[in-house]
Amino acid sequence: MNRPMRLIAGALLVAATAACAPAQQTSKSAAPPTCTDQPGLSFIRECQEWAKGFEGQRNADLGDGTYLNPIVAGDRPDPSIIKDGDDYYMVFSTFESYPALTIWHSTDMINWQPVGPSLTKYIGSIWAPELTKHNGRYYVYIPAKLPGHNSNYVVWADDIRGPWSDPIDLNPDKKYPDRIDPGHLVGEDGKRYLFFSHGDYVQLSDDGLSLVGEMKHVYDGWKYPEEWDVESYAQEGPKMLKHGDYFYMVTAVGGTAGPPTGHMVIAARSKSVHGPWENSPHNPIIRTKHASEKWWSRGHATLVEGPTAGDWYMVYHGYENSFHTIGRQTMLEPIEWTDNGWFVSRGYDVGKPIPKPAGGKSSAPHGIPLSDDFSTNKFGLQWSFYRGDVNEIDRVKYGRDEKGYYMEVAPKGDSPSNSSPLTFIAGDQAYEFEVDIELSPGAMAGALLFYNDKLYAGTGVREDHFMLHRYGMDQRRSAKPEGNSIRLRVTNDRHILTIRYSTDNGKTWKKYDTQMEVSGFHHNVAYGFMSLRPAIYAAGTGKTKFRNLTYKALP
Repeated sequence: MNRPMRLIAGALLVAATAACAPAQQTSKSAAPPTCTDQPGLSFIRECQEWAKGFEGQRNADLGDGTYLNPIVAGDRPDPSIIKDGDDYYMVFSTFESYPALTIWHSTDMINWQPVGPSLTKYIGSIWAPELTKHNGRYYVYIPAKLPGHNSNYVVWADDIRGPWSDPIDLNPDKKYPDRIDPGHLVGEDGKRYLFFSHGDYVQLSDDGLSLVGEMKHVYDGWKYPEEWDVESYAQEGPKMLKHGDYFYMVTAVGGTAGPPTGHMVIAARSKSVHGPWENSPHNPIIRTKHASEKWWSRGHATLVEGPTAGDWYMVYHGYENSFHTIGRQTMLEPIEWTDNGWFVSRGYDVGKPIPKPAGGKSSAPHGIPLSDDFSTNKFGLQWSFYRGDVNEIDRVKYGRDEKGYYMEVAPKGDSPSNSSPLTFIAGDQAYEFEVDIELSPGAMAGALLFYNDKLYAGTGVREDHFMLHRYGMDQRRSAKPEGNSIRLRVTNDRHILTIRYSTDNGKTWKKYDTQMEVSGFHHNVAYGFMSLRPAIYAAGTGKTKFRNLTYKALP
């Protein structure tokens, strides 16, 4: 693109951003901002407002019989969902976060609440899981990548709320090829099978706790036109079901991230689990067709029936246009079955309100508050360690003293890169969080936005100085007020990171002298498939007490 065209494109982007961003009010009497299409900007769609939940967090339920995607905001990729009577349960990939694989519950498919983690033992980076129920027992099949041993595991429970078993390695002797994204299916022979990426499958034992027989190749996928912009072919994520006379395999191709038009949903069917598998004439079922759309890289779908019999939906993930940092978020889209036994999208614009599934009734408000006074343990519901195993929790002690409740964390490492920071998922485009930090001698702690051990940004605190964390580097020291207690405020205002600090319990604030732009802190830059998350850490040689963490979404 030549320079004049770049300038024109830049001007359009600025205008587009202004059209969909809240206006800056110049006085208290200024009119509230409006959000409308702008003439001449064909790629601008009508701006939409989500409902507000706890602390102003985004809520899909608009309260008027419609919902606005995502149904679960924040980094909730590779959703695997089951319908269990009148209840729905869902689990997502968690990668390097532990405790891992938190189960979520809903009764209307729109309002979801976390139940608790199904995995607490570190087995590696957790990729696309499979949640299923068979003969009254719940199972989560888990692909995990650990240097030197990639494998698939299973945990099980007789109650969805736990306790869950320890993970069982399905390939301890490396007898089977390295495969990911298991999908569970019971065949016409009554036997249980796991299907994997690359079109392979293998029989499970009747109890679902081991693999039997050999792995076989059964499906070559569907090839998109060569001229489409995709990341790679990457046939992955088979989600299996029986409907009518056919077995259906729903997969993703085109790559998870990369170009916004890459990821897509395809389908195939067969009258036998052993094939042959026939591709749908409607492929791709869904796909982002242009970078102007609200949701990019849409794929990795699971089919599920709604609260009303005969109503069907796809649950899948997508990146929000201009917000790769939030991660892949969970979306819901209505589908319908055709007369010849295929399914197709019902054609709703998933960037605009869609009618809620009929017949569902919400049992509780969506989500949970992210503020934490540390009076209870919220690991697995909110908090997780980055690459921390089951023993990591031994670093944490909850208590109460004359100042109130606290969470004391023993030190590890000397920076965010090697201290297994404590993180949580934020699903808002703009937010801020605050936390009190009380240092013991030798301690170093901080508050930041954390992607992984190589990419993070924020501020660390020692008794005698601040430490700037920028671009995943611990760059320089600067003076700080005397004392071992300080309150930090971290603001992420649509990728602009600002730090403020207070030494009088939040009565007055001073702005830290460095701000940062963090829009590039995501998978397409740093790999890892994760998201940019609020985080705190404890390093050095002394323990740190954290108190009174507050979170709020910003307009």
